[in-house]
Amino acid sequence: MTTAPPADKTVAAVTGRSDWPHIARELADDLATDAVEREQAGKPPLDEVARLRESGLLTLLVPTAHGGGGADWRTAYTVVRTVAAADGAVAHLLGSHYFLSYCARFLTGPDRAARVERASAAGQWYWGGGIASHEPPLMLTPTTDGYLLDGHQRYGSGVGVADRLLVRAAVPGTGEPLAVLVDPAHPGLMSSSGGDTFGQRLAAAGSVGFDSVPVAVDDVLGSLSPDDGALSPFAGLAVPTARLISAQFCLGVAEGLLGEVREHGRAVHSPWQPFSPHPWTGGPPQDPYVLTAYGELAVSARAASALADQAVAALTHGLARGDDLDDEECAETAVLASAAEAAAARAAQEITARALDAVGAHAAFARHGLDRFWRDTRTHTLREPVAHRLREVGDYFLNGAHPPFTLPA
Repeated sequence: MTTAPPADKTVAAVTGRSDWPHIARELADDLATDAVEREQAGKPPLDEVARLRESGLLTLLVPTAHGGGGADWRTAYTVVRTVAAADGAVAHLLGSHYFLSYCARFLTGPDRAARVERASAAGQWYWGGGIASHEPPLMLTPTTDGYLLDGHQRYGSGVGVADRLLVRAAVPGTGEPLAVLVDPAHPGLMSSSGGDTFGQRLAAAGSVGFDSVPVAVDDVLGSLSPDDGALSPFAGLAVPTARLISAQFCLGVAEGLLGEVREHGRAVHSPWQPFSPHPWTGGPPQDPYVLTAYGELAVSARAASALADQAVAALTHGLARGDDLDDEECAETAVLASAAEAAAARAAQEITARALDAVGAHAAFARHGLDRFWRDTRTHTLREPVAHRLREVGDYFLNGAHPPFTLPA
């Protein structure tokens, strides 16, 4: 197994944001060397999270003043997409971490957000959990010096390896949903890995139970209420931020498989090769059906990628606007992100299914592990159905309705 360089050397080598894509490519190359074996073994991703930590990528979005890499979301999306091309499960871990660890900036004041980010950078925390809108909130009971957290969360990302969990909870009486930061080391917390999924086997996702887990007042980061006026337009950007992580994940997995099948197509001719005068003697593939299939899949990937780029540009502009952002700008960004996620999910489903046809029978060999791209994609898109995003886009197009504040899994 390739060992990543020590964390201090990696982070010290980073002098600007242009270095992060290079670090991500090195990590992706490292992950690719044993991706098939690790995925088939399905062990808890302790080593994978260690590789992320050693690369310095866990603190990429934390401002340099708070001990982090000081990169922006455009760079973070590039990193997620690059890693996804090599290992979809690890990219899912990383993307979830980026979103959850950034939520303090969306949901709480600058002083508390800075405190959280400094602690996260100093401890090299990996963040797991989830604040999905469809997840029933846990119960947060007030005490004399804070709260006690109780209940059961059905699904959380990285719960088996996280240093901190961000979860959705509600105070009895008001029912207002809140984002709560929890230390999973407390004995009242029990996690169960969802290792029986057919895809994303290394994402350490699963359920979490809480039994009188203490929560400090400062660890309640803010409201997740979907009610009109409850959140600022800037806080509303949490939704498109998460949607675009999903889009970049889908695009990365699709591009990873396209790269794999391209190498297989060049090395081993497809049995569709009756149009070649010497079908098994080498030379570039010439079968018109194979070439057409590759062309269609490449167009699908490029079209979805272009839409994702537009959405990232809109989000970057909105984040820069900060408190000056208005509701309409937030809605336009959210709709564009929903469209980008839907396009990327559809492209990934098409590519990860049809690309195997171009390889032919060789794609069925377990040693190649090509099926993992399809399984990772379908596991993801089953959690985030395209139909919901299309409904949001259609309602905005026809009626001008702003998308609801619905956070993904």
